[in-house]
Amino acid sequence: MGQSGRYRMRRTCAALASLVLAAFSIGGQRVGAQEKRPTAREVVAAIQEHLGIPWMKETVDTFKAGNPDTPVTGIAVTMMATLDVLQRAAAQGQNFVITHEPTFYNHLDTPEGMDANDPVWKEKREFIEKHGMVVWRFHDHWHRRKPDGILVGMVHALGWEKYQQEENPYLFTMPETTLEALAADVAKKLGSPVLRVVGRPEMKITRIAFSPGSAGFVREMHALEMDNVEVLLVGETREWETVEYAADAVSEGKKKALIVIGHVPSEQAGMEECARWLKTFMKNVPVEFVAAKQPFWTLSEREKRK
Repeated sequence: MGQSGRYRMRRTCAALASLVLAAFSIGGQRVGAQEKRPTAREVVAAIQEHLGIPWMKETVDTFKAGNPDTPVTGIAVTMMATLDVLQRAAAQGQNFVITHEPTFYNHLDTPEGMDANDPVWKEKREFIEKHGMVVWRFHDHWHRRKPDGILVGMVHALGWEKYQQEENPYLFTMPETTLEALAADVAKKLGSPVLRVVGRPEMKITRIAFSPGSAGFVREMHALEMDNVEVLLVGETREWETVEYAADAVSEGKKKALIVIGHVPSEQAGMEECARWLKTFMKNVPVEFVAAKQPFWTLSEREKRK
Protein backbone atom coordinates (compact mmCIF):
# COMPACT_ATOMS: atom_id res chain seq x y z
CA MET A 1 0.00 0.00 0.00
CA GLY A 2 1.32 3.38 -0.98
CA GLN A 3 1.78 6.37 1.30
CA SER A 4 -1.39 8.01 -0.01
CA GLY A 5 -3.37 4.81 0.65
CA ARG A 6 -2.07 4.59 4.20
CA TYR A 7 -2.96 8.26 4.72
CA ARG A 8 -6.53 7.70 3.52
CA MET A 9 -6.90 4.68 5.81
CA ARG A 10 -5.67 6.66 8.82
CA ARG A 11 -8.22 9.39 8.04
CA THR A 12 -11.00 6.79 7.72
CA CYS A 13 -10.08 5.16 11.04
CA ALA A 14 -9.94 8.56 12.75
CA ALA A 15 -13.36 9.44 11.39
CA LEU A 16 -14.81 6.13 12.59
CA ALA A 17 -13.27 6.64 16.02
CA SER A 18 -14.84 10.12 16.21
CA LEU A 19 -18.24 8.70 15.30
CA VAL A 20 -17.97 6.00 17.98
CA LEU A 21 -16.90 8.57 20.56
CA ALA A 22 -19.76 10.89 19.60
CA ALA A 23 -22.27 8.05 19.80
CA PHE A 24 -20.96 7.08 23.24
CA SER A 25 -21.15 10.68 24.37
CA ILE A 26 -24.69 11.13 23.08
CA GLY A 27 -25.73 7.81 24.60
CA GLY A 28 -24.22 8.82 27.90
CA GLN A 29 -26.18 12.06 27.91
CA ARG A 30 -29.34 10.18 27.05
CA VAL A 31 -28.86 7.76 29.92
CA GLY A 32 -28.14 10.68 32.25
CA ALA A 33 -31.37 12.39 31.22
CA GLN A 34 -33.34 9.23 32.02
CA GLU A 35 -32.62 9.28 35.73
CA LYS A 36 -34.52 6.91 37.99
CA ARG A 37 -37.85 8.43 38.89
CA PRO A 38 -38.52 8.80 42.62
CA THR A 39 -41.50 7.01 44.09
CA ALA A 40 -44.28 8.90 45.83
CA ARG A 41 -42.92 7.58 49.11
CA GLU A 42 -39.46 8.99 48.30
CA VAL A 43 -40.97 12.38 47.42
CA VAL A 44 -42.69 12.49 50.81
CA ALA A 45 -39.40 11.56 52.49
CA ALA A 46 -37.72 14.50 50.72
CA ILE A 47 -40.51 16.82 51.91
CA GLN A 48 -40.03 15.62 55.49
CA GLU A 49 -36.28 16.18 55.18
CA HIS A 50 -36.61 19.77 53.93
CA LEU A 51 -39.57 20.84 56.09
CA GLY A 52 -37.49 21.99 59.03
CA ILE A 53 -39.84 20.73 61.78
CA PRO A 54 -40.29 17.32 63.47
CA TRP A 55 -42.80 14.97 61.85
CA MET A 56 -45.81 14.21 64.07
CA LYS A 57 -46.96 10.64 64.71
CA GLU A 58 -50.63 11.65 64.81
CA THR A 59 -51.43 13.52 61.61
CA VAL A 60 -53.76 13.55 58.61
CA ASP A 61 -50.72 14.00 56.37
CA THR A 62 -50.83 10.46 54.98
CA PHE A 63 -51.42 8.66 51.68
CA LYS A 64 -55.11 8.66 50.79
CA ALA A 65 -55.17 6.64 47.56
CA GLY A 66 -52.86 4.70 45.27
CA ASN A 67 -49.61 2.80 45.78
CA PRO A 68 -46.92 4.91 47.53
CA ASP A 69 -44.21 2.95 45.69
CA THR A 70 -45.44 4.16 42.29
CA PRO A 71 -42.69 5.97 40.30
CA VAL A 72 -43.66 9.63 39.98
CA THR A 73 -43.99 11.09 36.48
CA GLY A 74 -45.14 14.49 37.69
CA ILE A 75 -46.41 16.20 40.84
CA ALA A 76 -49.66 18.17 40.96
CA VAL A 77 -49.99 20.40 44.04
CA THR A 78 -53.51 21.53 44.81
CA MET A 79 -55.74 22.98 47.51
CA MET A 80 -58.37 20.26 47.08
CA ALA A 81 -58.15 17.08 45.00
CA THR A 82 -61.52 17.40 43.31
CA LEU A 83 -62.27 15.11 40.38
CA ASP A 84 -61.70 18.07 38.08
CA VAL A 85 -58.20 18.53 39.53
CA LEU A 86 -57.46 14.80 39.18
CA GLN A 87 -58.63 14.82 35.56
CA ARG A 88 -56.45 17.79 34.66
CA ALA A 89 -53.46 16.33 36.48
CA ALA A 90 -53.81 12.96 34.72
CA ALA A 91 -54.10 14.69 31.34
CA GLN A 92 -50.76 16.43 32.00
CA GLY A 93 -48.99 13.23 33.07
CA GLN A 94 -48.97 14.14 36.78
CA ASN A 95 -49.64 10.93 38.69
CA PHE A 96 -48.79 12.14 42.21
CA VAL A 97 -51.27 14.63 43.70
CA ILE A 98 -50.41 16.55 46.87
CA THR A 99 -53.59 18.03 48.33
CA HIS A 100 -54.12 20.31 51.31
CA GLU A 101 -57.68 19.28 52.09
CA PRO A 102 -59.41 15.86 52.17
CA THR A 103 -60.06 13.94 48.97
CA PHE A 104 -63.01 11.89 50.20
CA TYR A 105 -65.38 14.34 51.93
CA ASN A 106 -64.23 13.85 55.52
CA HIS A 107 -61.32 15.08 57.63
CA LEU A 108 -59.92 11.55 57.85
CA ASP A 109 -60.98 10.68 54.25
CA THR A 110 -63.44 8.07 55.54
CA PRO A 111 -66.92 9.53 54.88
CA GLU A 112 -69.30 8.73 57.73
CA GLY A 113 -72.70 7.42 56.75
CA MET A 114 -71.70 7.02 53.08
CA ASP A 115 -71.95 3.64 51.43
CA ALA A 116 -68.79 2.52 49.59
CA ASN A 117 -70.92 2.16 46.46
CA ASP A 118 -72.07 5.77 46.53
CA PRO A 119 -71.85 6.67 42.81
CA VAL A 120 -69.85 9.90 43.28
CA TRP A 121 -67.33 8.48 45.74
CA LYS A 122 -67.01 5.22 43.75
CA GLU A 123 -66.34 6.96 40.43
CA LYS A 124 -63.65 9.14 41.99
CA ARG A 125 -61.85 6.13 43.49
CA GLU A 126 -62.08 4.28 40.18
CA PHE A 127 -60.61 7.22 38.28
CA ILE A 128 -57.60 7.33 40.59
CA GLU A 129 -57.05 3.58 40.25
CA LYS A 130 -57.54 3.53 36.48
CA HIS A 131 -54.91 6.21 35.94
CA GLY A 132 -52.43 4.79 38.43
CA MET A 133 -52.50 7.92 40.56
CA VAL A 134 -51.34 8.47 44.14
CA VAL A 135 -52.91 11.05 46.48
CA TRP A 136 -51.17 12.35 49.60
CA ARG A 137 -52.38 15.04 51.99
CA PHE A 138 -50.12 17.87 53.17
CA HIS A 139 -52.08 19.85 55.74
CA ASP A 140 -50.86 19.74 59.33
CA HIS A 141 -47.17 20.16 58.68
CA TRP A 142 -47.51 22.83 55.99
CA HIS A 143 -49.45 24.89 58.55
CA ARG A 144 -46.95 24.10 61.32
CA ARG A 145 -43.95 25.18 59.25
CA LYS A 146 -42.30 28.41 60.37
CA PRO A 147 -43.68 30.58 58.91
CA ASP A 148 -47.00 28.90 58.13
CA GLY A 149 -46.80 27.95 54.43
CA ILE A 150 -50.45 28.74 53.76
CA LEU A 151 -50.20 32.18 55.36
CA VAL A 152 -47.05 33.04 53.37
CA GLY A 153 -48.77 32.29 50.08
CA MET A 154 -51.97 34.10 50.97
CA VAL A 155 -50.22 37.26 52.19
CA HIS A 156 -48.23 37.28 48.96
CA ALA A 157 -51.40 36.93 46.86
CA LEU A 158 -53.05 39.80 48.75
CA GLY A 159 -49.91 41.94 48.55
CA TRP A 160 -50.04 42.62 52.28
CA GLU A 161 -46.43 41.86 53.26
CA LYS A 162 -45.71 45.48 54.15
CA TYR A 163 -48.79 45.67 56.39
CA GLN A 164 -48.07 42.50 58.37
CA GLN A 165 -47.30 42.89 62.06
CA GLU A 166 -44.07 41.33 63.28
CA GLU A 167 -45.44 40.26 66.66
CA ASN A 168 -48.48 38.55 65.11
CA PRO A 169 -48.31 37.63 61.40
CA TYR A 170 -52.10 37.18 61.25
CA LEU A 171 -52.69 40.88 62.02
CA PHE A 172 -52.34 43.73 59.53
CA THR A 173 -52.36 47.51 59.76
CA MET A 174 -52.95 49.26 56.45
CA PRO A 175 -53.89 52.68 55.08
CA GLU A 176 -57.47 53.68 55.83
CA THR A 177 -60.10 52.27 53.50
CA THR A 178 -63.77 51.34 53.67
CA LEU A 179 -65.11 47.89 54.42
CA GLU A 180 -66.75 47.80 50.98
CA ALA A 181 -63.50 48.71 49.19
CA LEU A 182 -61.55 46.12 51.19
CA ALA A 183 -64.05 43.39 50.38
CA ALA A 184 -63.94 44.21 46.65
CA ASP A 185 -60.13 44.18 46.65
CA VAL A 186 -59.96 40.84 48.46
CA ALA A 187 -62.51 39.26 46.12
CA LYS A 188 -60.55 40.42 43.08
CA LYS A 189 -57.11 39.35 44.30
CA LEU A 190 -58.25 35.93 45.52
CA GLY A 191 -60.62 35.24 42.66
CA SER A 192 -63.55 34.57 44.98
CA PRO A 193 -66.87 35.01 43.11
CA VAL A 194 -68.90 34.35 46.27
CA LEU A 195 -67.90 36.61 49.14
CA ARG A 196 -70.11 37.57 52.09
CA VAL A 197 -69.69 40.64 54.28
CA VAL A 198 -71.19 41.37 57.72
CA GLY A 199 -70.86 45.04 58.60
CA ARG A 200 -71.51 48.58 57.41
CA PRO A 201 -70.11 49.13 53.89
CA GLU A 202 -68.97 52.70 54.63
CA MET A 203 -67.12 51.82 57.84
CA LYS A 204 -63.53 53.12 57.81
CA ILE A 205 -60.99 50.46 58.73
CA THR A 206 -57.23 50.08 59.11
CA ARG A 207 -56.82 47.03 61.39
CA ILE A 208 -57.46 43.56 59.99
CA ALA A 209 -57.11 39.97 61.17
CA PHE A 210 -56.85 37.07 58.73
CA SER A 211 -57.90 33.51 59.59
CA PRO A 212 -57.63 31.28 56.50
CA GLY A 213 -59.51 28.01 56.22
CA SER A 214 -61.81 27.10 59.09
CA ALA A 215 -60.31 27.97 62.47
CA GLY A 216 -63.53 27.52 64.47
CA PHE A 217 -65.70 29.85 66.52
CA VAL A 218 -63.47 30.15 69.60
CA ARG A 219 -60.44 31.45 67.70
CA GLU A 220 -62.54 33.64 65.41
CA MET A 221 -64.52 35.13 68.31
CA HIS A 222 -61.34 35.90 70.25
CA ALA A 223 -59.91 37.61 67.16
CA LEU A 224 -62.99 39.79 66.71
CA GLU A 225 -63.09 40.84 70.36
CA MET A 226 -59.52 42.18 70.21
CA ASP A 227 -59.28 45.97 70.45
CA ASN A 228 -56.82 46.14 67.55
CA VAL A 229 -59.08 44.18 65.15
CA GLU A 230 -61.86 45.89 63.22
CA VAL A 231 -62.33 43.34 60.44
CA LEU A 232 -61.85 39.59 60.47
CA LEU A 233 -61.30 37.72 57.20
CA VAL A 234 -62.16 34.02 57.39
CA GLY A 235 -62.39 31.14 54.97
CA GLU A 236 -65.62 29.66 56.22
CA THR A 237 -67.61 29.57 59.44
CA ARG A 238 -70.95 28.37 60.77
CA GLU A 239 -73.95 30.66 60.32
CA TRP A 240 -75.01 30.56 63.98
CA GLU A 241 -71.52 31.10 65.37
CA THR A 242 -69.09 33.74 64.04
CA VAL A 243 -71.58 35.21 61.55
CA GLU A 244 -74.19 35.74 64.26
CA TYR A 245 -71.57 37.06 66.69
CA ALA A 246 -70.39 39.62 64.13
CA ALA A 247 -73.97 40.59 63.27
CA ASP A 248 -74.75 41.22 66.94
CA ALA A 249 -71.59 43.30 67.34
CA VAL A 250 -72.68 45.48 64.39
CA SER A 251 -76.20 45.87 65.82
CA GLU A 252 -74.66 46.97 69.12
CA GLY A 253 -72.80 49.76 67.31
CA LYS A 254 -69.36 48.23 67.71
CA LYS A 255 -66.75 48.90 65.03
CA LYS A 256 -66.55 45.31 63.87
CA ALA A 257 -67.00 43.48 60.59
CA LEU A 258 -66.60 40.01 59.10
CA ILE A 259 -65.63 38.98 55.56
CA VAL A 260 -66.29 35.34 54.61
CA ILE A 261 -64.12 34.47 51.61
CA GLY A 262 -64.77 30.76 51.13
CA HIS A 263 -62.48 27.95 52.29
CA VAL A 264 -60.69 27.22 49.01
CA PRO A 265 -59.99 30.86 48.02
CA SER A 266 -58.77 31.60 51.54
CA GLU A 267 -55.95 29.01 51.30
CA GLN A 268 -55.42 28.30 47.61
CA ALA A 269 -52.45 30.63 47.16
CA GLY A 270 -50.85 28.88 50.12
CA MET A 271 -50.62 25.68 48.10
CA GLU A 272 -49.29 27.60 45.13
CA GLU A 273 -46.53 28.65 47.53
CA CYS A 274 -46.07 24.97 48.36
CA ALA A 275 -45.47 24.18 44.70
CA ARG A 276 -42.84 26.93 44.51
CA TRP A 277 -41.16 25.52 47.63
CA LEU A 278 -41.13 21.96 46.25
CA LYS A 279 -39.42 23.13 43.07
CA THR A 280 -36.43 24.34 45.12
CA PHE A 281 -35.38 20.77 45.92
CA MET A 282 -37.40 18.41 43.67
CA LYS A 283 -35.16 18.69 40.63
CA ASN A 284 -35.70 15.30 39.00
CA VAL A 285 -39.48 15.40 38.64
CA PRO A 286 -41.75 18.20 37.33
CA VAL A 287 -43.90 20.04 39.89
CA GLU A 288 -46.94 22.12 38.94
CA PHE A 289 -49.68 23.92 40.87
CA VAL A 290 -53.19 22.89 39.80
CA ALA A 291 -55.87 25.29 41.07
CA ALA A 292 -59.04 23.83 42.52
CA LYS A 293 -61.75 25.49 40.45
CA GLN A 294 -64.94 26.18 42.35
CA PRO A 295 -68.09 25.99 40.16
CA PHE A 296 -69.79 28.80 42.05
CA TRP A 297 -71.83 31.59 40.54
CA THR A 298 -74.26 34.20 41.79
CA LEU A 299 -77.62 35.27 40.45
CA SER A 300 -76.34 38.83 40.05
CA GLU A 301 -73.52 37.57 37.82
CA ARG A 302 -75.99 35.62 35.71
CA GLU A 303 -78.17 38.71 35.33
CA LYS A 304 -75.19 40.78 34.14
CA ARG A 305 -74.47 38.29 31.35
CA LYS A 306 -78.01 38.46 29.94
